[in-house]
Amino acid sequence: MKIVASVLSVLRPVRVLVVAFTCALLLFSNAFPAFAMDSYQSNPTEGTTQLLDIQRKTDEAAKEPPQGLKKVQKESNQGLNEVQGAADIDKQKRPENSQGATSVEENVKNLLEKVTGK
Repeated sequence: MKIVASVLSVLRPVRVLVVAFTCALLLFSNAFPAFAMDSYQSNPTEGTTQLLDIQRKTDEAAKEPPQGLKKVQKESNQGLNEVQGAADIDKQKRPENSQGATSVEENVKNLLEKVTGK
């Protein structure tokens, strides 16, 4: 019993340091939860214009009878599709802008070559 009591008395400063470190870690993790997201600060009104235009078109379509084939084709040919038009066309992946991309199969082959060393 005396040995256990002496070992516990020796470990007391270590326990205090572990508790202090844990408290500091909890404090900083709660104080700065999104600290890593400082690379891009978005403007709150950034996407509002496109959304308002889409909402306006939606409201107009709800008030009118169903559209005919000619009108739908005309709207669809103006961009990616009838609803989006050409919005965010530069952000979407298409065959024209993804010529240098590697396929999933190539990625797996490269990974397997790295793992096996061949």
